[in-house]
Amino acid sequence: MKTDAGELLINHRSVPVIEGIAVDRGPLRLHRRLPGYARTPLLEIPSLAERLGVGRLWVKDESSRLGLQSFKILGASYAVYRALCERLGAEPSWSDIDELRRQVSTLAPMTLAAATDGNHGLAVARMARLLGLTARVYVPATMIAARIEAIESEDAAVTVVDGDYDDAVRRSAEDASDGCIVVSDTSWPGYQRIPWWVIEGYSTIFWEVDDALHERGAGPPDVVVVPMGVGALAAATVRHYRRPEASAKPRLVGVEPLSADCVLASLRAGRPVTIPGPHDSIMAGLNCGTPSQLAWPLLRDGMDVVAAIDDTRACAAVRQLAGVGIVAGETGAAGIGALAELRDEAGQARVASGLSPVASVLVVVTEGATDPQSYARITTGHA
Repeated sequence: MKTDAGELLINHRSVPVIEGIAVDRGPLRLHRRLPGYARTPLLEIPSLAERLGVGRLWVKDESSRLGLQSFKILGASYAVYRALCERLGAEPSWSDIDELRRQVSTLAPMTLAAATDGNHGLAVARMARLLGLTARVYVPATMIAARIEAIESEDAAVTVVDGDYDDAVRRSAEDASDGCIVVSDTSWPGYQRIPWWVIEGYSTIFWEVDDALHERGAGPPDVVVVPMGVGALAAATVRHYRRPEASAKPRLVGVEPLSADCVLASLRAGRPVTIPGPHDSIMAGLNCGTPSQLAWPLLRDGMDVVAAIDDTRACAAVRQLAGVGIVAGETGAAGIGALAELRDEAGQARVASGLSPVASVLVVVTEGATDPQSYARITTGHA
């Protein structure tokens, strides 16, 4: 169904429990050993809850994670670690990052390659620098200079691909070799193990949420809202909340740009489809034309509602979060934009999403202001 500022899709295939999902705290245990680890804030925002028509609004603020402005380091670090352990033939013994670097040095020379719209590539580059490896990162032609400079500041080589994110992914895949590990958060035929580790790495977010809510004596959320892109974070959300032993089964809502609504289109078609470009939303981290083949079954069976929103929703969400002291970029704020879209929808989609004046809602804000100039324009009313 279409609205004035977006499109909503109810996934009638969503199931409350997905059998065969095994989830543990292994990624969280790894992340706790990395330099700069701290649990990111879980903030309750009553004023926004009232404005969006829900009972309680919890914001998991990933604008500062392990020294970067995005949650992406969680997936990149876990996938890189697992891939290196595989190359070493066993998990090494280490107590700090310096010792791990020495263990990994036996693989030299070794390069990490990635494609990115910004945050994932930066995270891979950070892991390469921490571990004494080299990094090559491929970016689409529309990548802004600030994000390229951030990746280059990690001593990574950046190549601008004449095309979109999907073209950058295809180019990065060509680098796979004995001396180069391709670390992608999307998958393709014959390449699934590393993107699966990326998905597993994101589970740290939800274990932290569980622990924080328990410490506050609060129950689990009734609704969880996450941005999608290729679907890795949404797949991690499904893994966590649709696992058989989960204490609660909240409704799961995904959000993507109208101009890159590949998950919504795929759910409608009943199979993965590609949305042709240009993918030019201001929500740069979600400008993905094809869902991950690995994530797709989890998205198909686990998401309840998908909201495709336009850039005006994202900009309004950035301003709303800024008004309560949360610095979020356009991609990071997209979940709040989805709630606004659903608030203005009086029909079946709002019911299917589980939103109500008594609902407890968790929104994952996935990034900070990674484009400072754009953030300034939006928050001063010039965008």
